[in-house]
Amino acid sequence: MSYIIDRRLNSKKKSTVNRQRFLRRYREHIKKAVSDAVDKRSITDMDKGEKISIPTRDISEPVFQHGQGGYNNGVLPGNDQFTAGDHIQRPQGGAGQGGSGKGASDSGSGMDEFVFQITQEEFLDFMFEDLELPNLVKRQLAGVEEFEMRRAGISNEGTPGRINIIRSLRSANSRRIALTGKKKRQLSALQEELRALEANDGDFNRIRELRDEIDTLASKIKRVPWLDDFDLKYNLHVKHPIPHSRAVMFCIMDVSGSMDQNTKDIAKRFFLLLYLFLQRNYEHTEVVFIRHHTSAKEVDEEEFFYSRETGGTIVSSALHLMDEILQNRYPPSQWNIYGAQASDGDNWNDDSAVCYRLLTEKLLSKLQYFSYVEITSRDHQALWYSYEKVLSDFPNTFAMKQLTDASDIYPVFRQLFQKKPA
Repeated sequence: MSYIIDRRLNSKKKSTVNRQRFLRRYREHIKKAVSDAVDKRSITDMDKGEKISIPTRDISEPVFQHGQGGYNNGVLPGNDQFTAGDHIQRPQGGAGQGGSGKGASDSGSGMDEFVFQITQEEFLDFMFEDLELPNLVKRQLAGVEEFEMRRAGISNEGTPGRINIIRSLRSANSRRIALTGKKKRQLSALQEELRALEANDGDFNRIRELRDEIDTLASKIKRVPWLDDFDLKYNLHVKHPIPHSRAVMFCIMDVSGSMDQNTKDIAKRFFLLLYLFLQRNYEHTEVVFIRHHTSAKEVDEEEFFYSRETGGTIVSSALHLMDEILQNRYPPSQWNIYGAQASDGDNWNDDSAVCYRLLTEKLLSKLQYFSYVEITSRDHQALWYSYEKVLSDFPNTFAMKQLTDASDIYPVFRQLFQKKPA
């Protein structure tokens, strides 16, 4: 038998369980603080931790104390105003022992708000809580890298750690019955005959023969092992591939001249939030970045967020490029396809009608979900109204929202990707 002695020192994170309990208890305060922090942060520090403040009154807990109990008589020194039975007037202003709470004081004490720091991991957990990619259903086994062990019956070979005790004992019992059943019946018949002869003072020679036969049979039965290697049965486990939902997200951003620097910054923050959400919650998700002005171009992450290229506006160029990439690299039968588009709503002449046809006739039949975010405080233009028609035709796979400033980014993002009840 092996004995394991744990001589490890206490971990530096030995209070992790208490911390998780604390985070669960004050979840609403932390979620509000995280939401406020997202609105104030720049692009570069979106994924850092945050300092959280909780009012002292919200962390105070009720305390049970032993009362004085019974009847007690006491003499208080210095009373020259009241006698037994007098009624004491309520203090002016409704204040209690601590005074009216107005003005400065040379006595008394209090507590500041409780402040603590949450880590980057905890910050992202609260930021993306209850969010998901809608309609994520298609699963593939291509390029499988993960497996799980599943039960696959019983085997006669295996490791001691996977021995099936019940099946092994059942097999041993069956083997003993098969090997000793006939001998036990013979033994029972001989014992019965021996008892009858001994009771009637029968033939002494026959009694001695019976006793010899009984000893021989008992010895043979005893030599049958109680448990044999042949009886051992083991749980059989086989590696089973885990199917994964493969998804691709198309991020389409307008970088035309009508998009001023503040509007571009809001669009970048929206896409950065989306990118962090995908990277954290979905391992098998690819992201395709598309920038467009009069022409569209697929770019990498660095160029998408930091390039300063600009020009006119033809939105349909990005949708045409998205359709070409889908045909060449992402078959709809194997991929969950998503799209997210950000623009200020400006578009060239009749191009909005072209965008409507591209979405309704080519793209949305292949997509799981497409979201459009318009960043403007002005009146909507032709692109918005064309997309409203798309929304009426495809209410389950198309969504559109308006952003006016940076404070709208996180609430709108949660509305677009809110987890729906099953």
